[in-house]
Amino acid sequence: MNKLDDKVAIVTGGGKGIGRAISLRFASEGAKVAIWEKDVDAAVETSKQISDSSGMAVSIECEISDQSSVLNALKETIDAFGKPTHLVNNAGIAHVGTATTTTEEDFDRVMNVNTKGLFLCLQAVIPVLVDNGGGVILNLASIASRLGIADRFAYSASKGSVLAMTLSVAKDYVEKGIRCNCLCPGRVHTPFVDGFLEKYYPDQNERDQKFTELSKYQPIGRMGEPEEIASLATFLCSEEASFITGGAYDVDGGTMTLR
Repeated sequence: MNKLDDKVAIVTGGGKGIGRAISLRFASEGAKVAIWEKDVDAAVETSKQISDSSGMAVSIECEISDQSSVLNALKETIDAFGKPTHLVNNAGIAHVGTATTTTEEDFDRVMNVNTKGLFLCLQAVIPVLVDNGGGVILNLASIASRLGIADRFAYSASKGSVLAMTLSVAKDYVEKGIRCNCLCPGRVHTPFVDGFLEKYYPDQNERDQKFTELSKYQPIGRMGEPEEIASLATFLCSEEASFITGGAYDVDGGTMTLR
């Protein structure tokens, strides 16, 4: 039997990268997937791929840092599939910079999406899960929430907030039947990595060398793939993980423990 049969899952930022892999995997496991995405074209493309594979998905334009947009996306989700049973807070942005090179505008932008945006999604969806008698929340944090990473000041601050909010929600709602965990991926080969390399290393040879360097940073010798993150996300959101809440799980090729 599919692990997520008859479930209704919201995946923020579900149109590309890790979110796309989670959306596709959840749909293949029987879930109806609501893709909340700022990039409408990416959401539509992912939704179509799910539909073409006989799955069920709806693409919903959403800016998670705007409360009215989040509430509208929730209404569209309920109208399409009924009340959600799962919330995957995946949407987020990155930034390269230290405490002194990060501008106030950059800091506000990262925190507005990664921290406030996650908060607004929790605030909107948790009451629905409580009314349902419970549900599952999975937040995407990062090893940057627990490990010093060079030039990731604002990003690390925002992901530290994600980890803290995960623990708070798990504690506050465990008696309401809600499980809440977070994933802490290491470096994963996503469009962000490719965009970073193209921006800062325009020469192809330099770009290839940097890609190799970034890959070897993980003790396992390579970057992760989005599908590998999706595999653990599926387990934690399934009934197989019914005794697991308040956890933070590294998916990092050994970076946290072996470096």
